[in-house]
Amino acid sequence: MSAAAVPQPRSAEGSADGPEAGPEAGPEAGPEAGTSRSRGSGRRSLAAALLLGAAGSALVLLAAGRTWTIGAAASAGGQLQVTATGKAVTGLPDALALVGLAALVAVFAVRRAGRLVVCLLLALCGAGTIASAAAGAGDTSALDAAAAKASGLSGTTVQHIAHTGWPWVAVFGGVLLLAAGLLALARGAHWPAMSARYERGGGAAGKTRSPRSTPDPERPEEMWKALDRGEDPTDRL
Repeated sequence: MSAAAVPQPRSAEGSADGPEAGPEAGPEAGPEAGTSRSRGSGRRSLAAALLLGAAGSALVLLAAGRTWTIGAAASAGGQLQVTATGKAVTGLPDALALVGLAALVAVFAVRRAGRLVVCLLLALCGAGTIASAAAGAGDTSALDAAAAKASGLSGTTVQHIAHTGWPWVAVFGGVLLLAAGLLALARGAHWPAMSARYERGGGAAGKTRSPRSTPDPERPEEMWKALDRGEDPTDRL
């Protein structure tokens, strides 16, 4: 008679490779994994927005100080070359770049509705930079003014006008600012804010601050201080 297979007793904790290993077997089970993924996504979007905003502002500020248009004006000695920088053509791109950079920094100082407003301002700065730089790419009024100033004649006309590529560098910087603003609008709610200890009247520091203790009149040093003031320390006892 053959021996029957005797079933082995099952452990109370279950088999390690069985289907009853429990929900803890998965490394990403539970709400902690979702919170970790959300924080990681928030950090990546924050780094991307900072990079886009800083690069866009730097490009716009750089392009605004470069020559946008070149031309020649008639003078007593012949032809006089005149140029006009981006700031002379239009002052909007560099001003909007500075405002956008300040808005990017201010995102961390505000929360909720205030953060939404600042993110919207950042996106509007990018859009305004694109529009103003593109409009200034073909503008010649600043070049005419430079020619009139150089020749001393108000009716001086500029000839052989040429445009450089710096206005389009400013346009590209505005695109980066706009991308940073749109990313901030989409993901800014998940970004960290300024610590509460920097806020007035708030934070853990204000909660743990203990009131100043009243000096004990029975201490010897307090009695000596009372005598120095001309008081009788025994009256307090």
